[in-house]
Amino acid sequence: QVQLVESGGGLVQPGGSLRLSCAASGISFSSNVMAWYRQAPGKQREFVTSINRSSTTKYADSVKGRFTISRDNAKNTLYLQMNSLKPEDTDVYYCFAFPPPRWGQGTQVTVSS
Repeated sequence: QVQLVESGGGLVQPGGSLRLSCAASGISFSSNVMAWYRQAPGKQREFVTSINRSSTTKYADSVKGRFTISRDNAKNTLYLQMNSLKPEDTDVYYCFAFPPPRWGQGTQVTVSS
């Protein structure tokens, strides 16, 4: 059974940091491209960042220089370090793996004073 389980979300003040984790099971983690997406209510899910098998990364312009994606293939875990958080980063963050495409259940990140 394939599972992608996110954790680490929560409430943080503007300028603060959070680290999200995505624990994967039932997939060949090291062979998958892994990514983070986010979605606000009533909006389309948007790409945040990805990391491929060679650990080559891509970032949305809105998070470049603030977010860092990484993976630990020994632990089958994906990470997202989020620094200098802004209120506009408030969203549900989803872990994504492919191929084939699989989604986690999401974790809420709220940036507010």
